Amino acid sequence: MKVAVVDIKGKETGREANLSDAVFGIEPNDHAVYLDVKQFLANQRQGTHKAKERAEIIGSTRKIKKQKGTGTARAGSIKSGIFRGGGRIFGPRPRNYGFKLNKNLKRLARKSVLSQKAKNNEIVVVEDFQFDVPKTKNLIEVLKGIGAESKKSLIILGGSNKNVYLSSRNLKTSEVITSSELSTYKILNAKKVIVLEGALEGIESNFSK
Repeated sequence: MKVAVVDIKGKETGREANLSDAVFGIEPNDHAVYLDVKQFLANQRQGTHKAKERAEIIGSTRKIKKQKGTGTARAGSIKSGIFRGGGRIFGPRPRNYGFKLNKNLKRLARKSVLSQKAKNNEIVVVEDFQFDVPKTKNLIEVLKGIGAESKKSLIILGGSNKNVYLSSRNLKTSEVITSSELSTYKILNAKKVIVLEGALEGIESNFSK
């Protein structure tokens, strides 16, 4: 698949980037995408929820009423979960929500969403650019030129670019990452995926295996 390479003003440079069919042209696997997104969101959960159970409640240990003759259920502790102030029955405990997925499935999920974005013309290839100093205004101008200033956008760099990254931190709708930081969730969450020309090789080498 060939895509026109544009400059930071959104004008065509006359060059074309060849998007590998092995990465940007496969039949999407929806279940792989579902599992990868589920794992990503599960890993964001802190899992620090905790409620006191019966054994952790401070209270009297005396038997609160006689065993027989009251006409109601037997009760031996005020800390029972059926009484107000008692422990919570089967309450939440700290836990890790993460689970494992094999690398091939995660790779398939990323290729699936990249292929879907390419099919929907939501991938823009931009020639490499640099900023002399971190400046949010400069990045806004780039996004305006590409037509992505009002959309959620994901900018994929070929390598570390501190000034471009720092320029994006004040923008709620834009995120800058390197090709090695790509995740299925981040690609899906963006309405426009802006790939710098120098990042294509890294993406294709990571996912074409």
